[in-house]
Amino acid sequence: MTAERQLKYNEPWILQRADPYVYRHTDGTYYFTASVPEYDRIVLRKSDTLAGLADAEETEIWHKHESGPMSVHIWAPELHYLDGAWYIYYAGGDKDNIWEIRPYVLQCKDEDPITGTWTELGKIQRADADEFSFKAFSLDGTVFENKGVRYYVWAEKVGVGRQISNLYIASMETPWKLATVQVMLTTPDYDWERVGYWVNEGPSVIKHGGKIFLTYSASETGKPYCMGMLTADEDSDLLDPKSWTKERHPVLESDEKLGIYGPGHNSFTVDENGQDICVYHARNEETITGDPLYNPNRHARLMPVVWDEEGRPVFSFNRGDK
Repeated sequence: MTAERQLKYNEPWILQRADPYVYRHTDGTYYFTASVPEYDRIVLRKSDTLAGLADAEETEIWHKHESGPMSVHIWAPELHYLDGAWYIYYAGGDKDNIWEIRPYVLQCKDEDPITGTWTELGKIQRADADEFSFKAFSLDGTVFENKGVRYYVWAEKVGVGRQISNLYIASMETPWKLATVQVMLTTPDYDWERVGYWVNEGPSVIKHGGKIFLTYSASETGKPYCMGMLTADEDSDLLDPKSWTKERHPVLESDEKLGIYGPGHNSFTVDENGQDICVYHARNEETITGDPLYNPNRHARLMPVVWDEEGRPVFSFNRGDK
């Protein structure tokens, strides 16, 4: 049986792993990381095949601090290979203020990110002229490159009282420092982005046909959680908010008939045949007792990305099933 046939789409793939991130390295090796239910560590898996990640050994490569920054709420790690080194972008809080969430970065200069040594580079540094970024609740940083420029996109809360989580973008000077001041890409404009909390978070980028598609997640983390999308032309000024067009409706949301609830916080990869794959988490249960953030049953899943006649991604639970 081939690895491609072993993949089962839109059903639990790796259990209790939220905010899943899959990276395929230049040598074809697949790496997987995600938030663990305890929110206390960063783990990595690797495999020669995408399907093999499900049963691959999981290694803890970093553990939270006992106190101070990075001592609680270790969330949404992403693995990137930049300028000949490995980087993990993640968020963490402080035991003395558990919601003082900020984005941090680890670096590994060894060949194998699982057996190699990881060094803390601290909080992501904002541009010298930027007075605002990472001053408040900030998380879910992702990195992508376009036309020789590297960009960082993240979620940050603003306002007073019950704050609003927006998405921001900046270009990067180094893998740990921004080169430009923040630009807001999207704020929760619509009702489906405002259930429980007003949230835009979890950005991820996929390119196709000269376009850049940026997906993100919205609303609280239970059943209302869903995915929205922005689109820009790859030749446009990505630091100009007007270059991005926002979808009026979610591109992926809960499906009661299929028993899939709260799909979101996705990443993108490709399988061994070059098929674009959306990696996301979702729940099996519709009703959650207590705060859904602390319910462990967000399971990583896979979905083939289908491209329509206009070259736009279609996210569907009913496509590519095997």
